[in-house]
Amino acid sequence: MLVRETPCFIDGPSGPLEALYLDVADARGLVLICHPNPVQGGTMLNKVVSTLQRTARDAGYSTLRFNYRGVGQSAGSHDMGAGEVDDSEAVAQWMRQQHPQLPLVLMGFSFGGFVAASLAGRLERAGSEVEQLFMIAPAVMRLTEQFPLPQHCQLSVVQPDADEVVDPQLVYQWSETLSRPHELLKVAECGHFFHGKLTDLKDLLLPRLSK
Repeated sequence: MLVRETPCFIDGPSGPLEALYLDVADARGLVLICHPNPVQGGTMLNKVVSTLQRTARDAGYSTLRFNYRGVGQSAGSHDMGAGEVDDSEAVAQWMRQQHPQLPLVLMGFSFGGFVAASLAGRLERAGSEVEQLFMIAPAVMRLTEQFPLPQHCQLSVVQPDADEVVDPQLVYQWSETLSRPHELLKVAECGHFFHGKLTDLKDLLLPRLSK
């Protein structure tokens, strides 16, 4: 039987946040997925976000994706920075209230990569452990000192080598400067939105989620 996500609203700092939640029986963990830039049309229904959700589901995780403030039916207006990280923190807290015993994995695509990384750093500094962080074609230029990375969770960065939105060289250079352990996975002949490469993305992530 096909298990479908359940629409729900989660209390956020600027009002209710629209979300899709999948509660998997005997889940191995929780996966929270952060979507791309809302100013450029990014929502939780983005096809890369949908691929991340299905990959996590197939690996046995309960999943949640949501719209930031001002997107879809979520209350508030765009902040393009700390506000979206605040939203993701509220959603992460909600997920952990549902299943406090399960490990948390964060995923983010493009602007969502910045949001997920910033959230992971914030949670870690608050003493709340994150198991894994996946940054997909991440907007690393937004990761200033105001948004420090986590230092202890497993970190995987997936970067298309023909990305027309986020300069691949910027991501590669950023990766080289990181002092913490991580893996950089390059996807050949692939643009920012993984046109024709979504299966490749799933094939990269699934074994890393299934460890």
